Amino acid sequence: MEVISLQSGSSGNCVFVRSGDTSLLVDAGISGSKAESRLAEYGYNIRDCDALVLSHEHYDHISGVGVFHRKFGLPVYANLRTWNATRAKPSTGSIGSPNYFESGKDFRIGSLRIETLRTPHDAIDGVCFVIEDVDSGQRFGLLTDLGHVFNGLHKVISSLDAVLIESNYDEVMLREGDYPQHLKNRISGKRGHISNKDSAELLAACDAEQLQWVCLGHLSAHNNSPEVALATHYQRHGDRFPIFCADRDGAMQMPRIKEPSLSLRSECISGNLRQNVL
Repeated sequence: MEVISLQSGSSGNCVFVRSGDTSLLVDAGISGSKAESRLAEYGYNIRDCDALVLSHEHYDHISGVGVFHRKFGLPVYANLRTWNATRAKPSTGSIGSPNYFESGKDFRIGSLRIETLRTPHDAIDGVCFVIEDVDSGQRFGLLTDLGHVFNGLHKVISSLDAVLIESNYDEVMLREGDYPQHLKNRISGKRGHISNKDSAELLAACDAEQLQWVCLGHLSAHNNSPEVALATHYQRHGDRFPIFCADRDGAMQMPRIKEPSLSLRSECISGNLRQNVL
């Protein structure tokens, strides 16, 4: 399984995932031209992607959805409430109906099974994803815009072979920064984002010895830095697993995810677990 973060952060998010003959994009928070050229640098044609999957309606995740659909011909997958909120934004433009999935349930795109986990982030019906190759059992988690560390995340992470996880802000930088207090409260609140410390502690509490790598994503441009985020995680984890940091302004290709050696990792997380997030 191959993962390329085309951009990750408050200014835009888009991730490419490919396994076997199936490839997809998760979120469209960057321009079509950036997505097309960045994928081309790695030898991929964006028009060959099988789908565009949306996590929630915030602008840094959906700003390019109209172009991705109209210009590149990508089928869109979204839950109903996210789609209605996305379609209402002027930037979306004219676009047809998507393929709907139900939050908290799985759906298939080619050889990939996408598990959706509801999040308490301040979106209308936000989800994060686990993407599994049904043939090889490789499992990749794309866990951003989480709100807070909710029930079930530990078990999900313990089932993964690799993860791109939110590490949005440094607590000291946010507290001492010049953001207005209401925005600081929103970011650090139960429906905002998780901090470097939250992310590091979450991973530390997981049975995650099978993780082939961890990528830190969705870093704040004002209240974090790659150096601070990585230092926080390395201080907590040492050399437990390789740790990378997704680029806020460009693409980054992760190491290929190898086939898991334990069949346990390919077990589905129960529907009840995915629902219990608040």
